[in-house]
Amino acid sequence: MTMDKMKKKLGKIIIEKSFQYSENPPFTLASGKKSNYYFNCKTTTLDPEGMNLIGTIIFDMLKDTDITAAGGLTLGADPIANALSVISFQKRKPIKSFIVRKDIKDHGTKSVIEGNVSPGEKIAIIDDVITTGNSTITAIEQARKSGLNVQMVIALIDREEGGRENILQYVDEIKSILTRTEIMELRAKK
Repeated sequence: MTMDKMKKKLGKIIIEKSFQYSENPPFTLASGKKSNYYFNCKTTTLDPEGMNLIGTIIFDMLKDTDITAAGGLTLGADPIANALSVISFQKRKPIKSFIVRKDIKDHGTKSVIEGNVSPGEKIAIIDDVITTGNSTITAIEQARKSGLNVQMVIALIDREEGGRENILQYVDEIKSILTRTEIMELRAKK
């Protein structure tokens, strides 16, 4: 299956499992804004077919880079990073996954980054949905404080609400598998 066909298949899964729309804007986003559509991507990122497609598509984005690990703020990034890690191992170019904690534990090592990563490693920050970019920026800042070399950001969905522009103040490259426009176009074809 081509990458374009994989993206379209993933988009259909997102519409079926993770997308809600209402003319009356009942959804309150993490930013506090109201919206007439909502993406709860966990139902796609935790689905076996969804995980396989996401891992394969992101691996294709990273296979020609020197990035050795990918992760982001827990919980949204976790299944995406893990899917990528499994697919990358199967394709014989392992990319490790890691987790950025929202809050530092008050016991143990008190580490904000969990995973087998070391200072200086070239990494990608992953997020499921980008709206304002604030959670992605938090992950970038925490990774950098831990000595990781953030090369790029990859999002499952860019809601196209200014987050991309905000994130580009912190990294030179951001990619998204799908945008809100692409999802809406796929939805209209249903």
